[in-house]
Amino acid sequence: MRDHSRSPSPSESGPPSAPGARWAALRHLAPYLWQYRVRVVLALVMLVTAKVANVGVPIVLKHIVDDLQLKPGDPRAVLVVPVALLLAYGALRIGVSLFTELREVVFSRVTQGAVRRIALQVFEHLFSLSLRYHLQRQTGGMSRDIERGTRSISSLVSFTLYSILPTLVEIGLVIGILVARYDIWFAAIALGALVLYVGFTIGVTEWRTGLRRTMNEQDSRANQRAVDALLNYETVKIFGNESWEARRYDDNMKRWMHAAVLSQNSLSVLNLGQNVIIALAVTLLVWRATVGVVAGTMSLGDLVLVNAFMIQLYAPLGFLGVIYRELRQSLTDIERMFTILHQEREVADSPQAFELQVGAGSVRFEDVHFAYLPGHEVLKGLSFEIPGGTTVAVVGPSGAGKSTLSRLLFRFYDPQSGRILIDGQDIRGATQSSLRAALGLVPQDTVLFNDTIAYNIAYGRPGASRESVEEVARAAQIHDFIVRQPAGYETQVGERGLKLSGGEKQRVAIARALLKNPPVLIFDEATSQLDSANERAIQSEIRDAARDRTTLIIAHRLSTVVDAHQILVLADGNIQERGTHAELLAAGGLYARMWELQQQGDTAPAQSEPGWPKVA
Repeated sequence: MRDHSRSPSPSESGPPSAPGARWAALRHLAPYLWQYRVRVVLALVMLVTAKVANVGVPIVLKHIVDDLQLKPGDPRAVLVVPVALLLAYGALRIGVSLFTELREVVFSRVTQGAVRRIALQVFEHLFSLSLRYHLQRQTGGMSRDIERGTRSISSLVSFTLYSILPTLVEIGLVIGILVARYDIWFAAIALGALVLYVGFTIGVTEWRTGLRRTMNEQDSRANQRAVDALLNYETVKIFGNESWEARRYDDNMKRWMHAAVLSQNSLSVLNLGQNVIIALAVTLLVWRATVGVVAGTMSLGDLVLVNAFMIQLYAPLGFLGVIYRELRQSLTDIERMFTILHQEREVADSPQAFELQVGAGSVRFEDVHFAYLPGHEVLKGLSFEIPGGTTVAVVGPSGAGKSTLSRLLFRFYDPQSGRILIDGQDIRGATQSSLRAALGLVPQDTVLFNDTIAYNIAYGRPGASRESVEEVARAAQIHDFIVRQPAGYETQVGERGLKLSGGEKQRVAIARALLKNPPVLIFDEATSQLDSANERAIQSEIRDAARDRTTLIIAHRLSTVVDAHQILVLADGNIQERGTHAELLAAGGLYARMWELQQQGDTAPAQSEPGWPKVA
């Protein structure tokens, strides 16, 4: 049968899979199906029943032909025997359709239930993986792998239950009848054609697999480049690189097209070979039956029976090529998705993890060493404490590791050595959910969901009332902006919040953090996108938010941290200075020099914001 073209499968989007790996994918899938074991067994019973009825149709047809042939003058041949057989013939035909459809009704919940459970498990598992994994992944390729994997579960199960098992049952029944009733040559020709057909199909399909793999590699790469370019739409437009991105995309599409043409041509070779084998087998079987009728060893009914059997076998045999390709590709698709599901968590809750209990909310770093890459330490034995209910600011040059502090607090990473404590509890021993429930963050680079402003603010506490949302929006100095929009709080922010300015996005992030109302608040360059007027307006709100709770402010502009209870100057992986704003100015060190530079920058409008002086 002709293999209709379809979108490339990821079965060949990566390196070839070992047979053991594909069988492992089946083993991983089995528990999801066996959860519906009663439905699986019922579906199998209906499958066998439908195939027995299907094989019974040619047998009844043979008896109808034989009775009409042997008793042409007997009126009962027309009025009694054929009528009864015709009723049986009709009942078997109806039975085939009835049990086939019942099988699908019973089994549909199994397939869709398994797809839903696995898709949900993969989705949840992705959020349990570390930030390091998500920084390395390519969103377009990974989303395509998940999409194909879930789609392939349905294909695998459907082809197995609706094609492979019915075909095997029907072939077994037909071969058994041919052996029991007729010359051994009938069974030998049917089996020989089957073996030849399967061998030819597997051989040619293995050759085609390399072509399909190339198609899928280029398809995934093109998709990755398209997604990446669209996510960076503004950058592409700013640099006028639309044609460059189009050429990069088309390069992959040209390679995909070349492989697709070769794959389609090879499909024609496969289909031709399959049809030739089937045609030869059917011709030989009909010839043997014709010889038997002429010799008197077989009746016309037997000829009709053999021919009907071959017609019935033709369809499943014709689909074996499609089935093999789909199964092989689906198994690899599923294997790739399960590879994501079995990706080990870099940061995981221990079996004895406890719920973090936060009172005063004191935070302490004890001799913390951390490196994103081996041999390149960002933090080198860092130690400091934020007493509960106080505000501590961390300042320093870019790359000093300031934002790393918030990532370690949230356990996006774990330090290589040292401890981080909240109220004396090592956060490594706490559940990640209870830890993150105690922390609130206003990041430097705010990314919003492609939804309404109200949704993005309420994300800090899903289910919060509109009054609560508006209250924190006022505190973040964004309420007036929102109500001036035609849609108000229902204004769509666009993908990644691109419809809002940087300052507007940061004010949404501040409102979101205030709505969460955690005992520990972290402001990571929270006002970096605001102008001086808005920055001063929000500073008072940040001070109000920080009152009576532990607050860590990570900043570059020193004007935002002058009111902190303690300021830490971080450079070269450790704390170089610490004290209040007045104490650090009096010390005349790195902080004082930076303060002087920034004050000069504030009085020189044409001058960009100065950097930190080098550490002596």
